[in-house]
Amino acid sequence: MDNFTINKPRIWLNIAHFINDIYTGMLNPIMPFIAAKLTISMAVATVILSISHICSSLLQPIFGFFADNILKRVFIFWGLLMTAVFISFAPSSTHIFPLLLCVILGSLGSSLFHPQALGFSVRFAGDDVTRNMGIFIGLGTLGYSFGPIVSAYVTQYLGLDNVRFLSILGIFWVFLMFNFVPKISYSSSIKTHSHFIQAFKDILTNKRLNILNIIAMLKTLVTTSSSILLPFLWKSMGYKPFYIGAALFAFSFAAGIGSFISRNVENKIGAKNVFYFSMISTFPLMITFALIYKDYALISFVIYVLMGFCTGMAMPITMVMAQSVLPQYKSIIGGFINGFSWGVVALVMSFVGFIAQAKGIIPVLVIITIIPAVSSFFVLNKLFNNKTL
Repeated sequence: MDNFTINKPRIWLNIAHFINDIYTGMLNPIMPFIAAKLTISMAVATVILSISHICSSLLQPIFGFFADNILKRVFIFWGLLMTAVFISFAPSSTHIFPLLLCVILGSLGSSLFHPQALGFSVRFAGDDVTRNMGIFIGLGTLGYSFGPIVSAYVTQYLGLDNVRFLSILGIFWVFLMFNFVPKISYSSSIKTHSHFIQAFKDILTNKRLNILNIIAMLKTLVTTSSSILLPFLWKSMGYKPFYIGAALFAFSFAAGIGSFISRNVENKIGAKNVFYFSMISTFPLMITFALIYKDYALISFVIYVLMGFCTGMAMPITMVMAQSVLPQYKSIIGGFINGFSWGVVALVMSFVGFIAQAKGIIPVLVIITIIPAVSSFFVLNKLFNNKTL
Protein backbone atom coordinates (compact mmCIF):
# COMPACT_ATOMS: atom_id res chain seq x y z
CA MET A 1 0.00 0.00 0.00
CA ASP A 2 1.55 3.29 -1.03
CA ASN A 3 2.04 6.28 1.21
CA PHE A 4 -0.73 8.28 -0.44
CA THR A 5 -3.29 5.51 0.11
CA ILE A 6 -2.33 5.27 3.78
CA ASN A 7 -2.36 8.97 4.48
CA LYS A 8 -5.49 10.01 2.57
CA PRO A 9 -8.10 8.35 4.85
CA ARG A 10 -6.25 9.65 7.89
CA ILE A 11 -6.60 13.21 6.64
CA TRP A 12 -10.34 12.87 6.04
CA LEU A 13 -10.87 11.34 9.47
CA ASN A 14 -8.77 13.97 11.22
CA ILE A 15 -10.75 16.79 9.60
CA ALA A 16 -14.02 14.97 10.37
CA HIS A 17 -12.96 14.91 14.03
CA PHE A 18 -12.30 18.63 13.83
CA ILE A 19 -15.76 19.30 12.35
CA ASN A 20 -17.64 16.96 14.69
CA ASP A 21 -16.11 18.58 17.75
CA ILE A 22 -17.00 22.06 16.51
CA TYR A 23 -20.60 21.07 17.21
CA THR A 24 -19.84 19.49 20.58
CA GLY A 25 -18.28 22.78 21.71
CA MET A 26 -21.07 25.04 20.50
CA LEU A 27 -23.50 24.95 23.41
CA ASN A 28 -21.31 25.88 26.40
CA PRO A 29 -20.85 29.63 25.68
CA ILE A 30 -24.42 30.25 24.54
CA MET A 31 -26.21 28.13 27.15
CA PRO A 32 -26.53 31.08 29.57
CA PHE A 33 -28.38 32.94 26.80
CA ILE A 34 -30.52 29.92 25.90
CA ALA A 35 -31.32 29.60 29.61
CA ALA A 36 -32.34 33.27 29.75
CA LYS A 37 -34.52 32.81 26.66
CA LEU A 38 -36.30 29.80 28.20
CA THR A 39 -36.20 31.24 31.76
CA ILE A 40 -34.38 28.29 33.32
CA SER A 41 -31.81 28.50 36.12
CA MET A 42 -28.05 27.94 35.93
CA ALA A 43 -28.46 24.68 37.85
CA VAL A 44 -31.02 23.33 35.35
CA ALA A 45 -28.92 24.51 32.39
CA THR A 46 -25.92 22.75 33.90
CA VAL A 47 -27.94 19.54 34.14
CA ILE A 48 -28.84 19.85 30.44
CA LEU A 49 -25.18 20.31 29.51
CA SER A 50 -24.32 17.37 31.77
CA ILE A 51 -26.88 15.24 29.94
CA SER A 52 -25.20 16.31 26.71
CA HIS A 53 -21.82 15.09 27.97
CA ILE A 54 -23.36 11.88 29.32
CA CYS A 55 -24.99 11.03 25.99
CA SER A 56 -21.91 11.98 23.96
CA SER A 57 -19.48 10.17 26.22
CA LEU A 58 -20.80 7.48 28.55
CA LEU A 59 -22.02 5.22 25.73
CA GLN A 60 -18.82 5.43 23.69
CA PRO A 61 -17.34 2.15 24.99
CA ILE A 62 -20.51 0.29 23.95
CA PHE A 63 -20.49 1.84 20.49
CA GLY A 64 -16.75 1.13 20.38
CA PHE A 65 -17.41 -2.59 20.91
CA PHE A 66 -19.72 -2.71 17.90
CA ALA A 67 -17.30 -0.56 15.88
CA ASP A 68 -14.48 -3.03 16.54
CA ASN A 69 -16.65 -5.98 15.49
CA ILE A 70 -18.66 -4.54 12.62
CA LEU A 71 -15.78 -2.57 11.06
CA LYS A 72 -18.16 -0.70 8.76
CA ARG A 73 -18.10 3.07 8.33
CA VAL A 74 -21.73 3.62 9.29
CA PHE A 75 -21.04 5.02 12.77
CA ILE A 76 -18.74 7.69 11.36
CA PHE A 77 -21.32 8.93 8.87
CA TRP A 78 -24.46 8.81 11.01
CA GLY A 79 -22.62 10.07 14.05
CA LEU A 80 -21.37 13.23 12.36
CA LEU A 81 -24.71 13.79 10.65
CA MET A 82 -26.70 13.57 13.91
CA THR A 83 -24.25 15.81 15.74
CA ALA A 84 -24.30 18.48 13.04
CA VAL A 85 -28.08 18.63 12.64
CA PHE A 86 -29.42 18.29 16.17
CA ILE A 87 -26.82 20.39 18.02
CA SER A 88 -27.24 23.18 15.46
CA PHE A 89 -31.03 23.18 15.88
CA ALA A 90 -30.97 23.06 19.70
CA PRO A 91 -30.67 26.87 20.24
CA SER A 92 -33.83 27.39 18.16
CA SER A 93 -35.91 25.53 20.73
CA THR A 94 -38.79 27.47 22.28
CA HIS A 95 -39.30 25.06 25.17
CA ILE A 96 -37.04 23.00 27.42
CA PHE A 97 -38.23 19.63 26.08
CA PRO A 98 -37.37 20.20 22.38
CA LEU A 99 -34.05 21.61 23.61
CA LEU A 100 -33.39 18.48 25.64
CA LEU A 101 -34.35 16.21 22.73
CA CYS A 102 -31.98 17.99 20.33
CA VAL A 103 -29.20 17.91 22.90
CA ILE A 104 -29.65 14.17 23.51
CA LEU A 105 -29.82 13.16 19.83
CA GLY A 106 -26.95 15.42 18.81
CA SER A 107 -24.80 14.15 21.66
CA LEU A 108 -25.57 10.53 20.82
CA GLY A 109 -24.31 11.29 17.32
CA SER A 110 -20.97 12.36 18.75
CA SER A 111 -20.92 9.20 20.86
CA LEU A 112 -21.39 7.12 17.70
CA PHE A 113 -18.69 8.99 15.80
CA HIS A 114 -15.75 9.02 18.20
CA PRO A 115 -14.91 5.33 18.94
CA GLN A 116 -15.01 4.21 15.32
CA ALA A 117 -13.15 7.30 14.13
CA LEU A 118 -10.45 6.60 16.74
CA GLY A 119 -10.19 2.96 15.67
CA PHE A 120 -9.99 3.84 11.97
CA SER A 121 -7.47 6.58 12.69
CA VAL A 122 -5.11 4.05 14.31
CA ARG A 123 -5.46 1.64 11.37
CA PHE A 124 -4.57 4.38 8.89
CA ALA A 125 -1.89 5.98 11.09
CA GLY A 126 1.18 4.58 9.34
CA ASP A 127 4.36 4.09 11.37
CA ASP A 128 4.04 6.87 13.96
CA VAL A 129 0.84 6.07 15.83
CA THR A 130 1.58 8.43 18.74
CA ARG A 131 2.18 11.41 16.48
CA ASN A 132 -0.96 10.77 14.44
CA MET A 133 -2.96 10.28 17.65
CA GLY A 134 -1.67 13.67 18.79
CA ILE A 135 -2.85 15.19 15.51
CA PHE A 136 -6.22 13.43 15.67
CA ILE A 137 -6.88 14.45 19.29
CA GLY A 138 -5.37 17.89 18.71
CA LEU A 139 -7.68 18.59 15.77
CA GLY A 140 -10.66 17.40 17.79
CA THR A 141 -9.64 19.74 20.58
CA LEU A 142 -9.17 22.58 18.11
CA GLY A 143 -12.61 21.85 16.65
CA TYR A 144 -14.04 21.92 20.16
CA SER A 145 -12.32 25.28 20.60
CA PHE A 146 -13.80 26.74 17.40
CA GLY A 147 -17.31 25.65 18.36
CA PRO A 148 -17.75 28.30 21.09
CA ILE A 149 -16.54 31.22 19.01
CA VAL A 150 -18.60 30.19 15.98
CA SER A 151 -21.85 29.71 17.90
CA ALA A 152 -21.23 32.81 20.02
CA TYR A 153 -20.59 34.95 16.93
CA VAL A 154 -23.80 33.75 15.25
CA THR A 155 -25.75 34.23 18.49
CA GLN A 156 -24.55 37.78 19.08
CA TYR A 157 -24.78 39.10 15.52
CA LEU A 158 -27.43 36.90 13.84
CA GLY A 159 -29.49 35.50 16.72
CA LEU A 160 -29.92 32.11 18.38
CA ASP A 161 -32.34 30.88 15.70
CA ASN A 162 -29.71 31.17 12.97
CA VAL A 163 -27.29 28.77 14.66
CA ARG A 164 -29.22 26.01 12.82
CA PHE A 165 -27.51 26.94 9.53
CA LEU A 166 -24.17 25.80 10.92
CA SER A 167 -25.36 22.22 10.29
CA ILE A 168 -24.52 22.61 6.59
CA LEU A 169 -20.78 22.05 7.13
CA GLY A 170 -21.26 18.70 8.85
CA ILE A 171 -23.75 17.46 6.28
CA PHE A 172 -21.36 18.41 3.48
CA TRP A 173 -18.42 16.59 5.09
CA VAL A 174 -20.46 13.39 5.58
CA PHE A 175 -20.91 13.15 1.81
CA LEU A 176 -17.20 13.73 1.25
CA MET A 177 -16.19 11.05 3.75
CA PHE A 178 -18.57 8.57 2.16
CA ASN A 179 -16.53 8.87 -1.03
CA PHE A 180 -13.01 9.10 0.37
CA VAL A 181 -12.82 6.99 3.57
CA PRO A 182 -12.36 3.40 2.36
CA LYS A 183 -13.99 0.31 3.75
CA ILE A 184 -11.79 -2.06 5.73
CA SER A 185 -11.89 -5.68 4.65
CA TYR A 186 -12.07 -8.31 7.36
CA SER A 187 -8.89 -9.95 6.12
CA SER A 188 -6.86 -6.75 6.58
CA SER A 189 -8.36 -5.72 9.90
CA ILE A 190 -7.64 -6.54 13.52
CA LYS A 191 -11.03 -7.95 14.40
CA THR A 192 -11.90 -9.00 17.91
CA HIS A 193 -14.14 -12.07 18.27
CA SER A 194 -14.61 -11.65 21.99
CA HIS A 195 -18.09 -11.49 23.34
CA PHE A 196 -19.38 -8.19 24.60
CA ILE A 197 -19.14 -9.10 28.30
CA GLN A 198 -15.66 -10.59 27.91
CA ALA A 199 -14.35 -7.48 26.16
CA PHE A 200 -15.54 -5.21 28.96
CA LYS A 201 -14.29 -7.64 31.61
CA ASP A 202 -10.81 -7.60 30.07
CA ILE A 203 -10.77 -3.81 30.11
CA LEU A 204 -12.37 -3.14 33.49
CA THR A 205 -10.15 -5.66 35.31
CA ASN A 206 -6.92 -4.29 33.85
CA LYS A 207 -5.23 -2.23 36.59
CA ARG A 208 -3.15 -0.15 34.18
CA LEU A 209 -6.23 0.82 32.15
CA ASN A 210 -8.11 1.70 35.34
CA ILE A 211 -5.35 4.11 36.33
CA LEU A 212 -5.30 5.70 32.87
CA ASN A 213 -9.08 6.06 33.05
CA ILE A 214 -8.75 7.84 36.40
CA ILE A 215 -6.19 10.21 34.91
CA ALA A 216 -8.54 10.94 31.99
CA MET A 217 -11.41 11.60 34.41
CA LEU A 218 -9.36 13.98 36.56
CA LYS A 219 -8.26 16.00 33.54
CA THR A 220 -11.80 16.04 32.15
CA LEU A 221 -13.17 17.26 35.48
CA VAL A 222 -11.07 20.42 35.21
CA THR A 223 -11.87 21.18 31.56
CA THR A 224 -15.59 20.40 31.79
CA SER A 225 -16.29 22.30 34.99
CA SER A 226 -14.51 25.45 33.80
CA SER A 227 -16.14 25.30 30.34
CA ILE A 228 -19.65 24.90 31.76
CA LEU A 229 -19.54 27.19 34.81
CA LEU A 230 -17.38 30.13 33.73
CA PRO A 231 -19.75 31.26 30.93
CA PHE A 232 -22.41 31.83 33.60
CA LEU A 233 -19.92 33.80 35.68
CA TRP A 234 -18.93 35.95 32.71
CA LYS A 235 -22.54 36.54 31.67
CA SER A 236 -23.31 37.75 35.22
CA MET A 237 -20.40 40.18 34.82
CA GLY A 238 -21.97 41.62 31.66
CA TYR A 239 -19.84 39.97 28.95
CA LYS A 240 -21.43 39.49 25.50
CA PRO A 241 -21.73 36.03 23.88
CA PHE A 242 -18.83 36.59 21.47
CA TYR A 243 -16.36 37.44 24.25
CA ILE A 244 -17.40 34.38 26.22
CA GLY A 245 -17.04 32.24 23.10
CA ALA A 246 -13.62 33.76 22.42
CA ALA A 247 -12.45 32.82 25.92
CA LEU A 248 -13.61 29.20 25.51
CA PHE A 249 -12.07 29.12 22.04
CA ALA A 250 -8.69 30.21 23.36
CA PHE A 251 -8.88 27.69 26.24
CA SER A 252 -9.59 24.73 23.96
CA PHE A 253 -7.24 26.00 21.23
CA ALA A 254 -4.42 26.09 23.78
CA ALA A 255 -5.36 22.53 24.84
CA GLY A 256 -5.07 21.49 21.19
CA ILE A 257 -1.61 23.03 20.96
CA GLY A 258 -0.68 21.12 24.11
CA SER A 259 -1.82 17.90 22.41
CA PHE A 260 0.17 18.67 19.27
CA ILE A 261 3.46 19.21 21.12
CA SER A 262 3.02 16.53 23.78
CA ARG A 263 5.04 13.95 21.82
CA ASN A 264 8.06 16.25 21.58
CA VAL A 265 7.83 17.19 25.25
CA GLU A 266 7.48 13.53 26.23
CA ASN A 267 10.66 12.68 24.31
CA LYS A 268 12.57 15.32 26.29
CA ILE A 269 11.26 14.95 29.84
CA GLY A 270 9.44 11.61 29.87
CA ALA A 271 5.76 10.66 30.07
CA LYS A 272 5.68 10.69 33.87
CA ASN A 273 6.82 14.31 34.08
CA VAL A 274 4.32 15.35 31.42
CA PHE A 275 1.54 13.80 33.50
CA TYR A 276 2.75 15.49 36.70
CA PHE A 277 2.99 18.89 35.05
CA SER A 278 -0.42 18.56 33.42
CA MET A 279 -2.23 17.44 36.57
CA ILE A 280 -0.62 19.73 39.14
CA SER A 281 -0.25 23.02 37.24
CA THR A 282 -3.97 23.80 36.94
CA PHE A 283 -4.38 24.28 40.70
CA PRO A 284 -2.01 27.27 41.13
CA LEU A 285 -3.31 28.69 37.87
CA MET A 286 -6.91 28.52 39.11
CA ILE A 287 -5.93 30.13 42.42
CA THR A 288 -4.32 32.98 40.48
CA PHE A 289 -7.41 33.30 38.28
CA ALA A 290 -9.67 33.47 41.33
CA LEU A 291 -7.63 36.28 42.85
CA ILE A 292 -7.47 38.55 39.81
CA TYR A 293 -10.45 37.89 37.52
CA LYS A 294 -12.44 40.88 38.81
CA ASP A 295 -9.70 43.52 38.66
CA TYR A 296 -7.36 42.21 35.96
CA ALA A 297 -9.60 40.70 33.31
CA LEU A 298 -6.96 40.43 30.57
CA ILE A 299 -4.38 38.73 32.80
CA SER A 300 -7.02 36.34 34.14
CA PHE A 301 -7.87 35.48 30.52
CA VAL A 302 -4.21 34.56 29.87
CA ILE A 303 -4.18 32.41 33.01
CA TYR A 304 -7.33 30.64 31.85
CA VAL A 305 -5.74 29.92 28.45
CA LEU A 306 -2.64 28.50 30.15
CA MET A 307 -4.89 26.08 32.04
CA GLY A 308 -6.17 24.81 28.71
CA PHE A 309 -2.63 24.30 27.42
CA CYS A 310 -1.61 22.36 30.52
CA THR A 311 -4.65 20.07 30.48
CA GLY A 312 -4.14 19.20 26.81
CA MET A 313 -0.57 17.97 27.10
CA ALA A 314 -1.36 14.60 28.70
CA MET A 315 -4.30 13.63 26.47
CA PRO A 316 -2.53 11.91 23.51
CA ILE A 317 -0.10 10.10 25.81
CA THR A 318 -2.98 8.77 27.89
CA MET A 319 -4.79 7.50 24.79
CA VAL A 320 -1.78 5.80 23.21
CA MET A 321 -0.72 4.16 26.49
CA ALA A 322 -4.26 2.87 27.01
CA GLN A 323 -4.67 1.48 23.49
CA SER A 324 -1.28 -0.26 23.68
CA VAL A 325 -2.36 -2.26 26.74
CA LEU A 326 -5.06 -4.22 24.87
CA PRO A 327 -4.61 -3.37 21.17
CA GLN A 328 -7.41 -5.72 20.07
CA TYR A 329 -9.90 -3.31 21.70
CA LYS A 330 -8.70 -0.02 20.19
CA SER A 331 -12.15 1.45 19.56
CA ILE A 332 -13.58 0.31 22.89
CA ILE A 333 -10.61 1.71 24.81
CA GLY A 334 -10.86 4.89 22.77
CA GLY A 335 -14.46 5.04 23.93
CA PHE A 336 -13.40 4.64 27.56
CA ILE A 337 -10.62 7.24 27.54
CA ASN A 338 -12.27 9.74 25.21
CA GLY A 339 -15.86 9.04 26.21
CA PHE A 340 -16.56 7.12 29.39
CA SER A 341 -14.38 9.47 31.44
CA TRP A 342 -16.37 12.45 30.13
CA GLY A 343 -19.62 10.67 30.94
CA VAL A 344 -18.63 9.95 34.53
CA VAL A 345 -17.56 13.57 34.98
CA ALA A 346 -20.85 14.71 33.44
CA LEU A 347 -22.74 12.74 36.10
CA VAL A 348 -20.74 14.60 38.74
CA MET A 349 -21.38 17.93 37.02
CA SER A 350 -25.14 17.41 37.36
CA PHE A 351 -24.65 18.02 41.09
CA VAL A 352 -21.82 20.54 40.77
CA GLY A 353 -24.14 23.01 39.04
CA PHE A 354 -26.46 23.12 42.04
CA ILE A 355 -23.51 23.47 44.42
CA ALA A 356 -22.05 26.30 42.34
CA GLN A 357 -25.40 28.10 42.29
CA ALA A 358 -25.59 27.87 46.09
CA LYS A 359 -21.93 28.41 47.08
CA GLY A 360 -20.45 30.30 44.14
CA ILE A 361 -18.67 29.35 40.92
CA ILE A 362 -15.12 30.34 41.86
CA PRO A 363 -14.92 28.39 45.17
CA VAL A 364 -16.21 25.28 43.41
CA LEU A 365 -13.64 25.57 40.59
CA VAL A 366 -10.79 26.04 43.06
CA ILE A 367 -11.77 22.89 44.94
CA ILE A 368 -12.11 20.95 41.69
CA THR A 369 -8.56 21.80 40.59
CA ILE A 370 -7.19 20.60 43.93
CA ILE A 371 -8.41 17.05 43.23
CA PRO A 372 -6.09 16.12 40.30
CA ALA A 373 -3.16 17.96 41.90
CA VAL A 374 -3.37 15.92 45.11
CA SER A 375 -4.37 12.67 43.40
CA SER A 376 -1.46 12.79 40.96
CA PHE A 377 1.07 11.70 43.57
CA PHE A 378 -0.86 8.52 44.33
CA VAL A 379 -2.12 7.71 40.83
CA LEU A 380 1.10 8.33 38.88
CA ASN A 381 3.28 6.45 41.34
CA LYS A 382 1.11 3.39 40.83
CA LEU A 383 1.16 3.82 37.04
CA PHE A 384 4.92 4.19 36.62
CA ASN A 385 6.43 2.45 39.67
CA ASN A 386 4.39 -0.73 39.90
CA LYS A 387 5.95 -3.13 37.42
CA THR A 388 3.05 -5.59 37.72
CA LEU A 389 0.58 -3.25 36.07
